[in-house]
Order: sequence, then C-alpha cells, then structure tokens
Amino acid sequence: MAENNNGAFIWSIANLLRGTYKQSDYGKIVLPFTILRRLDAVLDPTKDAVLSEFEKRKNGNIPVEKLLPAVSKHDFYNTSLYTFEKLTGDPANVRANLLNYIEGFSANVRDIFDRYDFPAQIAKLDENGLLYLVVQKFAGVDLHPDRVSNTEMGLIFEELIRRFAESSNETAGEHFTPREVVRLIVSLLFTEHPDEDPNKSLSVPGAVRTVYDPTAGTGGMLSVADDYVRDHYPQASLTLVGQELNAESFAIAKADMVIKGQAIDNIIWGDTLTDDGHLGKTFDYGISNPPFGVEWKKQQTFVQKEYDQRGFDGRFGPGLPRVSDGSLLFLLHLVKKMRPKAEGGGRVGIVLNGSPLFTGGAGSGESNIRKYVIENDLLDAIIAMPTDLFYNTGIATYIWILDNDKPASRKGKIQLIDATGQWVKMRKSLGSKRRLISPEQIKDIVQLYGTHGEEAASMSTDASKIFATADFGYTTITVERPQQFNWAVTPERLALALAGKNIAAMAEQIELALLHLSTAREIKTDVAVFTTGIKKALAGAGVTLTTPQLQALVAGLAERDETAPVVTDSKGKPVPDTNLRDTENVPLTEDVDAYIQREIAPHVEHFWVDRIKDKIGYEIPFTRHFYKYVPPRSLEEIDADLNKLVQEITVLLGDAERA
Repeated sequence: MAENNNGAFIWSIANLLRGTYKQSDYGKIVLPFTILRRLDAVLDPTKDAVLSEFEKRKNGNIPVEKLLPAVSKHDFYNTSLYTFEKLTGDPANVRANLLNYIEGFSANVRDIFDRYDFPAQIAKLDENGLLYLVVQKFAGVDLHPDRVSNTEMGLIFEELIRRFAESSNETAGEHFTPREVVRLIVSLLFTEHPDEDPNKSLSVPGAVRTVYDPTAGTGGMLSVADDYVRDHYPQASLTLVGQELNAESFAIAKADMVIKGQAIDNIIWGDTLTDDGHLGKTFDYGISNPPFGVEWKKQQTFVQKEYDQRGFDGRFGPGLPRVSDGSLLFLLHLVKKMRPKAEGGGRVGIVLNGSPLFTGGAGSGESNIRKYVIENDLLDAIIAMPTDLFYNTGIATYIWILDNDKPASRKGKIQLIDATGQWVKMRKSLGSKRRLISPEQIKDIVQLYGTHGEEAASMSTDASKIFATADFGYTTITVERPQQFNWAVTPERLALALAGKNIAAMAEQIELALLHLSTAREIKTDVAVFTTGIKKALAGAGVTLTTPQLQALVAGLAERDETAPVVTDSKGKPVPDTNLRDTENVPLTEDVDAYIQREIAPHVEHFWVDRIKDKIGYEIPFTRHFYKYVPPRSLEEIDADLNKLVQEITVLLGDAERA
C-alpha cells in the first residue's frame, strides 16, 4: 500500500502548480522533485560520514569522486550541507539553498537535473511564490528505503511517468510506448519454449540477465521487463541498460534506474546511431520501439562511414535502407548487440511499421538487410498488431522477435501471427490511441507464439502460420528481348524523330531533304541500308549530320516489329531492346530454368535470361498470407438498398414541396 499512498500524494502536489503550469508540464516539476526526495532519503544514513570524509579529502591528491562512493555506499553522493529537512528551515533563502544542494551531487546524478533544466524550473517556481510550498510538500513524503523499497519506488515513479505522459498526448508517442504493447513484447521476449536449453532458463536459481534498449525513452520498456521477471522469475534478476537522445526522457530513464537500484551509468545520453554508448557490449535481450518512418539524414555521414570502413565488423554491414526511414538501422544495431550464441545467445523484440516487411526490391538496402537476418536464421516470429494502438499514429505495426540460438523446433522456421483483431475499444481516446490489447488477449497471442514443432504446424490456420526461411526469398531474373524493327520515312515517324534535342535545330532542313523519299516502303532486313539511303538524301540536300545525330534520326524512324529479323551486333549476338527489358521474381523454392520454361517461354518467341544479373531478394508479404476473400454483395441486395434510398428521397422531396 505504501507505493499507492505515496504515489497519490506526490500526484496531489501537482495541484499546487495549477494555473502557473500547463497540465502537460507538471511532470517537469514533480518528477525531478520526486527523484531529489528519494536520493535525499537514500543518502541519509551516510550523509554525515560523506561530509566528514569530503572535508578531509577535498584538497588531497586523490579526486573525491573516486573516494566518496565507497563512503556513501552508492554510485553517487552529495557534499552539500543541506537536506530536504534543512531546506524547509530557511524559507527566505530556499532558492539559493536548493541550488546549492543540487550542485552538491556527484556529476553522474547532477546531469539528471541538468537535462531537466531544473535551475530554470526552480527560478520559475520561486518567482511565482510556489518554491517553498513545493519543497515543504515533498519534505513531508517519506521515501526512505527502509519504508519504501526500490521495487515499490520504481512502481511509484513508473505511475507518475505514465500519468504525465498520458496528460501530454501530443508528445507522448515520441517517448512513451503504451504499457500493454510493452507487456506483449516483453511477454513474447521472455517466453521459453519446451525444448529450449534448460541452462538458458530464467528459472535457474540466481540467474542474472541483461536487457538493453537503444531507444530507451523514459525507460518504460526496461521497467516492464524488470517487472515481468520479478513477477514470473523472482529468483532471477535483470541488469537494465539503455541509451536515449532526448534530454528530458534521458533524465527520467536514468532517474528511474537510480531509483530501482540499477547501476547509475547504465543509461547513456546520446544518439545511438552515431555514438554507441555501449560500444563493444552485447546483451541477453534487446528491446526497442524506434521512431517510425523518420529519416536519418542527420546521421547519414557517420552511418555511411561506418558502413564503408567497417563493413560486417561494424553494425551496418548487411546494407543501408533508404534515408527516408531509419528503423532498420536500429534493427541492425540490435542484431550486433545480441549476445553471441557461444555465450548463451541473445533475443530481440522490436516494434516496426509495415515498410521493413517489403520495401525495396532485390539488391536494395532493405532487401539485403532482410536477406541477412533471414538467411542467418535470426528471425523467429513477426506479430501483426491492431491499428490505433499508439498515441501519435494509427498505422499498422509489427513486433519482430529475433533469436540467434533458436530451439531445435524453431530452427529454419519463421512464425507469422495475425493479432490485428486482438483489441478492445478504449472508453476515451488518447491522441491517436483508440484501442488497447487486454491482458487476456496478450495471453492468447503469447500462447500462439509459444507453440512449437508439430503442434505449431497444426495451428498454421487463421491466426498463426509457420514458414521455412526460404519461403520469403526469391531470385530476380532479367528477361531480355532483342531489337526487332522496321525503318521507314513517314510523316508521323519523322515528326517524332525531329523532336529530339540534338537535331531539333535542323528539323526544317532535314524534313525538306527527306520528303521526296518513299513513305510506303519499310526496310526490315538491314538498318545499314536504310541509314545509307538517309545519309545520301541528306547530302543531296546539303545537310550534314554528325554520327550521333544521324543515329538519333534513324532510331526515331524505327518502329517495333515482331515480324522483323532480330538485330545482331558485329559478333552475331542479339542486341537487347532496353525498352522491353523485364524482370521476374522466382521463388527460391522453385527451379529458375523450370520457371522460365513454364511462365515465359510459352508467351514470348524471342528472349533470353541474363543470369549474370540474377539477384537474391527477400520480402515478407504478411497481408497476402492472411488475406481472406470477402465475396461482393449480390445484385439483389444492392437493388434492395437502392430502392429503399429512392423511396426515402421521394418522401423527403414530397415533404419539401408541401412545406
């Protein structure tokens, strides 16, 4: 009950801010003050010892930041003489004293308040006569660790984060993923299959695992992962690690980790794509909700450099997606962060929009990334979620589950789950969020995912389908057709030919020179003969063209003719007609030669396939696999509806005339 009472009380403090702050800005005051009050209580038992040691050592040769953590018994400390209790004893100087108190924290905690721009908030509170009232209120909140555990404190802080995020609908989606979506991802991520290596199980007494989020936001995904393990595997523990670019979100996430008793340096501030804050580290679990459809132009120089110089030794070796959407870069980053198979393997849960499933043909960056992930048997499952789940977008989203050490029953396979119908309507919309997934529905989805082996194959029906990895691959073949033309001088062809830029200036002279040529005769056999005739006609009229100009004119007087002989080069090889060049995607599960004979040869007389240009591509046509044909309404039903509408319109018109 302690967490509920304290959480409600801390929330009630926000009422003091009404009128001075917008509701969406309450969190900028309540959250940092909550952090400050908790740290004050945590450091209280060693406060006097830290101050004593600081006085003795502050002018010594050894930096105090190396000495004082051992005295405070935490990764951080405070050297100010003030505490919350002392702050309330001097109302006239509360602003200066509070700033002194914050400055007394070690740098690894002080940056939390810097990211909040807390001094500016303190100044605003003071100018509006609210600062002492807020300090006094928080001084009355007992957050001492003897009475409020790290777990309880974490729950309080998470509840405050959630409330403040939901009160700011316009920005919540950028830094806050709906809790039920996170619970679903976490539940999928921690699902253990019956034939999994028992040594990897979180049920092993004393199991310690790491969870990493490269787009940590306010730390919600890490917190839910921690809660899940505490509930389902109480004998296990998680180390939470992350990175976040947004300064205020970083401050919240780092504070949440401190409050939970996690290592204070596990949350790094910065851009994950350009400055990996956990370089060289790998993790047991990765989890992320990267921004959807956001361009990575600002990071392009750095990412391209890493791709060019480091290749597969870096993060982006498989390929680079188009600049308009960088979500697949985060997927590759997480793949690199998976703990190697030899060390127990790693799993990843990431939310993506529909684009990464199919955007880009064979040879494109997106297709090459899918190719790498699928051919290395990293992709375990994809779950299609309902629309309208997120605060700032209603688009379709998908959870990708990756595993570099699949159990035997899932090796070489990919599971697709259609959960688009698993939702309930919210009583009140929050931004674009109109739906949520209930706990029962989460359980059903996870149960579908948890199936394996023969049981999974038997359930490949409406909601869950199992595929071999090769089912999503294809070979793009290039089908060439030869040039087959006839050449003639007709008014229509001549007009088109003379429109070319390189002979337009001489169009009138050329037209006069060629008008006397026969327009009825078509030459099919030899372009050289036709070219010679054109050249002579032009020379007779005093018109001289360069070789490229003459070639352009002759090309303009040509017309595709499938009855004409095939044009060949000097070696007798057919010359391809680039306008007729085509490509075909042949499934990897089919023989290319057999496909050519079945699908192309019966329909085209002259063609060849340039196998040197073959490209292997991958796409995941999720919707196609779950498409359900809905027959159109019968004509009788449509007629009945139309007749009903006509009758209604007739009645309305009659009423209007009588009026």
